[in-house]
Amino acid sequence: MNKPLRRIAIFCGLLVLTLLIRDNWIQYVQADSLRTDDNNRRVSIARYATPRGDIIVGGSPITGHTTTSGDFKYKRTYKDGAMWAPVTGFVSQAYGANQLESIEDEILTGTDDRLFFRNTLDMITGKAKEGGNVVTTLNAAAQKAAYDGLKTRGKGAVAAIEPSTGKILALASFPSYDPSTIAGSGTSDEDAWKKLQKKENPDDPMLNRALREVYPPGSTFKVVTAAAALENNLYDGADVKTNSPLPWIMPGTTTPLKNEGNIPCKNATLRVALQYSCNTVFGKVGADLGNDKMLAEAKKFGFDAEQFTPVRSSASVFSEGMNDSQTALSSIGQYNTAASPLQMAMVASAVANDGTLMKPYMVDQLQAPNLDTIEKTEPDKMSQPLTAKNAQTLQSMMETVVKDGTGKNAQIPGVTVGGKTGTAQHGENNSKNPYAWFLSYAKLSDGSTPVAVAVVVEDDNAVRDDISGGGLAAPIAKSVMEAVINSKK
Repeated sequence: MNKPLRRIAIFCGLLVLTLLIRDNWIQYVQADSLRTDDNNRRVSIARYATPRGDIIVGGSPITGHTTTSGDFKYKRTYKDGAMWAPVTGFVSQAYGANQLESIEDEILTGTDDRLFFRNTLDMITGKAKEGGNVVTTLNAAAQKAAYDGLKTRGKGAVAAIEPSTGKILALASFPSYDPSTIAGSGTSDEDAWKKLQKKENPDDPMLNRALREVYPPGSTFKVVTAAAALENNLYDGADVKTNSPLPWIMPGTTTPLKNEGNIPCKNATLRVALQYSCNTVFGKVGADLGNDKMLAEAKKFGFDAEQFTPVRSSASVFSEGMNDSQTALSSIGQYNTAASPLQMAMVASAVANDGTLMKPYMVDQLQAPNLDTIEKTEPDKMSQPLTAKNAQTLQSMMETVVKDGTGKNAQIPGVTVGGKTGTAQHGENNSKNPYAWFLSYAKLSDGSTPVAVAVVVEDDNAVRDDISGGGLAAPIAKSVMEAVINSKK
């Protein structure tokens, strides 16, 4: 073979070798990633070729499916979709999925590896493939009470937890949206999607305010500050007089910290200070303890860390490196302090559960299509923000708030209720209507505590002087607690 022909042969051989290597790379190395690539239309067609499993509340599905024309045979439907959207999220032929619909997608579509043998058996027997179910911890009556209460106020969120286990009982956000309107891939779904985006709708109905929004918690944070005072032995008990002069000048400034109205805050006990919500007492407690001790206590309650329920909740904030004056303001729930409704429900839950904070969760179990349990969530201790003794002291203080203080609107006949109101500044120089907060728990005659609740209300239409945690948020918390209690009868 002459030299030019030999070169051509070698070149052609190299081309064939390259093609073989590339073919094997695609077929074996990249096969799985290409098979599951979102841009592979076959993946989407297969995803909607079978009925999707359901999300279950109280034994009943809050989701469903319907057939459609075109390549995608089935699409998702929702029952009371707007009420349940903060729990379910959405799944859409055009826009993907989020929250539980995304996190538990493999169970719901039946593609989870744990369903392999079940799927193989169904294939052999000719049975149509089905998705599994996600069974939640939610309480339908509590969710309805929360959602209906928020609808009367314009904007806000509710989170409710069972203190002894960490089960999430309610997770409501308003305004909301119906995921059914964006479940398909048609023109109407596209129009609905556009109208839900924040640039088109400033109220941002797709924002999960219960998990993803953090607000200044205002005076509800004084529960954390009181816990820090007790845990660090700054004051021994609820009824010991504090060293709290009036006026109290914030350290390093000439500015007095003001109270709301003419209330008995001078050297008030922790009980009286919580009952009347004394800024001077709790601001000075924060300054006396210092930033490090306040931060350590806040972290025990879950601040400065994201929570996964399994849906992610934004991290609540208590800053480090603050001076005494900044720490004082943060200790009354202002300055840089910010919290999600879930976080403040966790605070109430830990106090109600004798100081033990259980990890919050909303998925009780995952089921196979034949309803066999694949995975079950077991309650898990998250931290111990207070000793049992100090928690019980703080309970008695919070119960005074509801019995004789700012939280009277949360009283339930025959039930012991502990709570704390809050009104948090909002906007530059407090220019906008403040946020109204209430956190609480209900204790039954047998000593059990079935529910702890946090409510935040953003009522843009309310008269500013009428906005208070006790007036706007406490009645919603009361209705949620009553719903949980009545559902156990």
